[in-house]
Amino acid sequence: MQYREIGNTGMQASVVGIGTWQMGGWRWGGSDESEAIKALHAAIDAGINLVDTAPIYGRGRSEEVVGKALRGKRHQVILATKCGMVWHVEKGRFAFEQRGLPIYKYLGPESIRYEVEQSLKRLQTDYIDLYQTHWPDPGTPIAATMQTLLELQREGKIRAIGVSNVSVDQLQEYLQHGSIASAQQLYSMLDREIEADLLPFCQKNSISVLAYSPLAKGLLTGKIGPDRVFNEDDQRRDNPRFSTENRLKIAAMLKAFAPIAESHQISMAQLAIAWTFSQPGLTHVLGGTQKAGQAVENAAAGDVVLSDKEISFMNQTIDKFSLNEAPRS
Repeated sequence: MQYREIGNTGMQASVVGIGTWQMGGWRWGGSDESEAIKALHAAIDAGINLVDTAPIYGRGRSEEVVGKALRGKRHQVILATKCGMVWHVEKGRFAFEQRGLPIYKYLGPESIRYEVEQSLKRLQTDYIDLYQTHWPDPGTPIAATMQTLLELQREGKIRAIGVSNVSVDQLQEYLQHGSIASAQQLYSMLDREIEADLLPFCQKNSISVLAYSPLAKGLLTGKIGPDRVFNEDDQRRDNPRFSTENRLKIAAMLKAFAPIAESHQISMAQLAIAWTFSQPGLTHVLGGTQKAGQAVENAAAGDVVLSDKEISFMNQTIDKFSLNEAPRS
């Protein structure tokens, strides 16, 4: 496993981290707690020390599962969670409805303080290594949000501050008020928009970039063929990116990558993960999993070193298929 520092924090995190959205159960066709805990333990044993979660993942369920899994292992991991997607108050900007309950994007000071205490309880810990804003809240000044986060940092409840799903302008404003260690953003072979500005900006300012959904919700694993049928509560069921036409196009692209995967003796998913953390400015990759075997497979991708020639070929092939223009969820 390769390790890289998160920002200038001194925390050395595995280039492959584990994302726990699926462990919340919601929108992924259910989640088995015992299997999720086994997956987390397998990931840690395989060298992964970066664990990312959020309150909104199953409305606290993911954090609770992570908390149970980390009993006796807390010191082995860099624990990251988030704030700003709330259901305890109807403030901020309405985001979506989750099983009849309205969810809001809200980063007000009193809400952040409430959220951090709830997360600490669910995670069964007295500090969070990386505390990230989940989505921007246009109704709350960034200065007020940062002031609260800096206070929590001084109090020892969080070690470092991160952001998620931000623009360069928003990130610049955050930096006017304090240090930002990381930015967690959507990034994969199919989602490369941040290459234009955010990646180079973060690289210049020593801000780590954590990529989520590096396998495009399974599309880049090579395991979701055109005949796959999703459960009714699986969010991919009605996603246009998962159309039969698009899956056929992606299958053709992955076929072109097969010789590279074979030469490294790795799976297509491992190749996609390795390609992701090999991009300039992209420091860490968060892979979601609910199974121990998948966690170990993801971790092994952290050992892969692609050549410049291989990366260039893959970039050219991705451009050829114009997959970055596929509909986003």
